[in-house]
Parts: sequence; structure tokens; C-alpha cells
Amino acid sequence: MPDVFDVIVIGAGPAGEVAAGRIAAAGLSVAVIEKELAGGECSYWACIPSKALLRPLDLAGEVTRVPGLALGELAVDKVLARRDEMVSGYDDAGQVGWIESAGAVLLRGKGRLKGPREVEVLPGDGSPPGTSQTLTARHAVVLATGSGPVIPPIPGLAEAEPWTNREATGVRAVPRRLLVIGGGVVACEMAQALHGLGAEETTLVVRGDGLLERVEPYAGEMVARSLADQGVRILPRETVERVERPVPGGEITAYLGGGETLQVDEILVATGRRAATADVGLSAVGLDDHHPVGVDDSMRATGVEEGWLYAIGDVNGISLLTHMGKYQARVCADVIVARAKGAPDDLPGMRDRADSIGSPQVIFTDPQVCAVGRSEAQARAEGFDVRTVEYEMGNVAGGSLMGVGYRGRAKAVVDERRRVLLGVTFVAPGASELLHSATVAVTVGVSLDDLWHAVPAFPTVSEVWLRLLETYGM
Repeated sequence: MPDVFDVIVIGAGPAGEVAAGRIAAAGLSVAVIEKELAGGECSYWACIPSKALLRPLDLAGEVTRVPGLALGELAVDKVLARRDEMVSGYDDAGQVGWIESAGAVLLRGKGRLKGPREVEVLPGDGSPPGTSQTLTARHAVVLATGSGPVIPPIPGLAEAEPWTNREATGVRAVPRRLLVIGGGVVACEMAQALHGLGAEETTLVVRGDGLLERVEPYAGEMVARSLADQGVRILPRETVERVERPVPGGEITAYLGGGETLQVDEILVATGRRAATADVGLSAVGLDDHHPVGVDDSMRATGVEEGWLYAIGDVNGISLLTHMGKYQARVCADVIVARAKGAPDDLPGMRDRADSIGSPQVIFTDPQVCAVGRSEAQARAEGFDVRTVEYEMGNVAGGSLMGVGYRGRAKAVVDERRRVLLGVTFVAPGASELLHSATVAVTVGVSLDDLWHAVPAFPTVSEVWLRLLETYGM
């Protein structure tokens, strides 16, 4: 194994893979270091398995809205088997094969910065025992170590062995009584998935006033109504003060701040994630081990002499979304290659623009929450001259064809001065496929006058675009 490469990537999740593949395709030598499974959190414990669990419930919702179709009994064992298929049985041979076919070298172990352009590789999960190896990068080191779940310091919680996204998405036996701490994306998605798969008593304890507080308020309200209709209990403005689990694997008692006591079989903690920086050696190069890595718009770490360190994905704390990590990886890879070859490094594709505009996100609940750009509150806080328009998606002809009781709402946030969209939110079953058109409009800054000539097909739900423009006054 050589110990000198043009570029060293620490982390083989989606962002790390994309960066490594793109750099290797340009002819540079690349080493990729991964301590767990190649493919990372998204492939095995987050995006992919969670959506595999939610998809049957999504289809069940579709069936119940369309007269003439009968919903059969949900076969939980087959849903879990499909989940296992989607994560390749937690075997990363396919991902390893892709990395190697792309021309990169994969090293099993834990990568840690040792000094300028130096990375120490320590034995990690699944790696053969032995001494560490030190690698040197000629041009750049890329940190793509992702993030990890935050376990709040609630007395007794850690000792009770709570679930995180990993245990929830990898569930083997659905608990009958489930307590979910949190009101964000993971909390809502996994509460819906596990309740739909058989958790008879599912309770969400939410510190804030409602669910999904980072998007438009009506989105959280609609998801809360849907969860409640399905039998999920939501306790807003509530906290878990103490947890007891006397017998490992046994019943859990949770004491709430409002005085209520809950007996449950499992607790899922979904209170956010933290950049995985604690054990990657940042202090060896003058950075803080306990904070995300600050970067410029080329993904180069700030505060590191000679500019050889880059950070992409969750580890830089900008946008904890897989697709945004992959976007940052493309920016980063192209910049590294250009700088290594002495070519221009300031071409349009070599700077991050999307994060400042507002990254697209889909929350795969029923209804789905799909948003891009700024919310109304964000736009007003930033000083824009804002006007908003909303429209009920069930009133569109295409929406009425989606079935009885189909409901949804679209909202556009408009910059009145420039007459362009600052943000768009759709909340409706199956709305995710509408999002990319909104992403294009927001990212490019398409004027409302031009959008008026983008004619939506009839009868589709996308006619909501026309209705939003008409409501605006076009």
C-alpha cells in the first residue's frame, strides 16, 4: 500500500464517495478511509432504510383515498425484508466495488489528522488488527466524516440504551409502546413508520410548540394532524425529566416535566445531530475538535495554513442533508483538481451557491413536506420586501383525481422588488416530485413573468403553479 496520494478523503459516505470518484476520474490518486461501512449513514441507517419503511405506508394512504381499491393486511415481515434488501443486508461489498472501480483506494480504519497533509489510519471496525499507518497527501485532505446523534443529558437516559436513527431504521421487532423524544424530521418520519408497522402506543414528547419548526408553520400543523388521526399522541411544550430502566431490555419508565409518567418498551431519541469532529485530529492542525469545520464557498477549511484541508457534508455544519453533501463534494472535487493542475479554480461550478439560497428538503411523512429556499420568517428576518401567496392543492383538478380527502397546501414567498421566488413549500401526499421545479425556479431566480409562460400539464397537481401565480395577480 503506498503512503503518498494526491488526495486523501476521510469518510466513505455519500459526500466522500462523490468527491473521491470525481477526483479520481480527473486522474489524481485518491485514498478513502472508512471506519464503518462504505456508503455511510445514509445508505444503511438513515435515508434509504427509513424511506423503505415509509413507502408501504405511503402507498396504503394512496389506496385508502381511491374508491374501488381494497387495502390488504400489511405484512410487516416483508416490509422489513425489503428494507434489508435496500441496505444490501448491511454488506458494503457493492459500495466498495464502486469506490475501487472509480479508481480510488479504500482503507479500512479510522482516519485522523496528524499534521499538515498527514493522516494517521488506525485500525477500525472490520479492519485487520495491526499497527497504524501514516499517509501523506500531495494536494489535499477532505474531511467527510458526517455527523452523529445527540443524546440529551437526561438522568438515566443513556443507561436506558435509547434508540437513535440506527436502531429505529434497523428495527427487527416493532415495540408495542414507543416514546419519541423530538419533533423534527427523524422524530416525525420514524414515529409514523413504527406506528404504522405496529407500535400501538406511540407518543411524541416535543419541547417546542409544534412539529417541524424549521419549515413553514402550517407544515408542522398538517403533519401533526395526520399523525394524530393515525393514533400518535403528541405532547407539545413537554420534556422528559428522568428515565429508569432497571432491567436491561426491560420496561422503561419516563417521568415527564408536566407530572405524567409513561411506561414504554423503547425510547427513540431524535433531538438533532452533531458534526463528527471529536476524534478526527482537528486540534493537530489548529482547529476546534468540538465544532463543525468552518469552510469558504469552495469548501476549503478556514484557519488552516496553505489551504490543504477541505470539509464537506454534515461535518461542516452548513446543511445536514445527503444531497447537499454530494453537491458540496462536486464543488470541492472540481476545485481540488483545478488547483492541483494549476487550472482556473473560480469557474461557476466551483463555488457553493445553493446553500445560501436555501437547500431543498423532503420530509417523507404523510403528507410529505417539501420545501426549498427561505421560509416567510427567514425572508422577513433578512430584510426582503416579502409577499406570500398560498393555495389549497386539493382544489387543483389533478389534486381531486388523487382521491377522496386529498388535501395539501402550497406557499410561495416572493421578493416583491425583483419579482422572483425566495422560497416554495408544498405539503401534500406525493408532493416530493413537485419540488425540483421549485428548486430550479428559486435557484436560478426565474421571474414571475417568465414562470407565467411555463404551462403546467392538465390534469396534474403541478397546475398548482398556475394557481399560485393567478392568486398573486398575474
